[in-house]
Amino acid sequence: MDPLTPLGPSDMPDLVDFLTRSDLTLSGLDAPTVRLWLLRDENGIVRGSTGYELAEDGKNALIRSVAVDTDLRGGGLGLELGRFALDQAAAEGARRAWLFSRRSGPFWQRLGFTSADRMELARMLATTHQVRLFRRTGQLDREVAWTRSLGGAAWR
Repeated sequence: MDPLTPLGPSDMPDLVDFLTRSDLTLSGLDAPTVRLWLLRDENGIVRGSTGYELAEDGKNALIRSVAVDTDLRGGGLGLELGRFALDQAAAEGARRAWLFSRRSGPFWQRLGFTSADRMELARMLATTHQVRLFRRTGQLDREVAWTRSLGGAAWR
């Protein structure tokens, strides 16, 4: 695998294809508040992605687009991608991470996330693309929210 690379404009079609296959939200991928990275294999195929969107306050981050191709799951790569997003968000000043996940709760719990109130998430991250999309489409009522602190040196 090649190292993670920040999303560039020419990467967008590959990312959209990958996230569509992974059944993840496509809203706001090119927004300036969204930070995304891709993991490509030696043939240039996207095999993983990770990222987050900062809230207006800069202290809250919505983790998003963390995915690994099906055939690479189970080897810890997803955890690495998740940690990378958390590290990057913390380095940018975020003190709390949030995310939506209806089916991957146990995975996120391994990274220290606990159940959260989805309405609190929606309040804290009201201007993020994913929250706005979920409110507009009514999907917010079906989502499961998770959160964790990014504060302190031993947050991991």
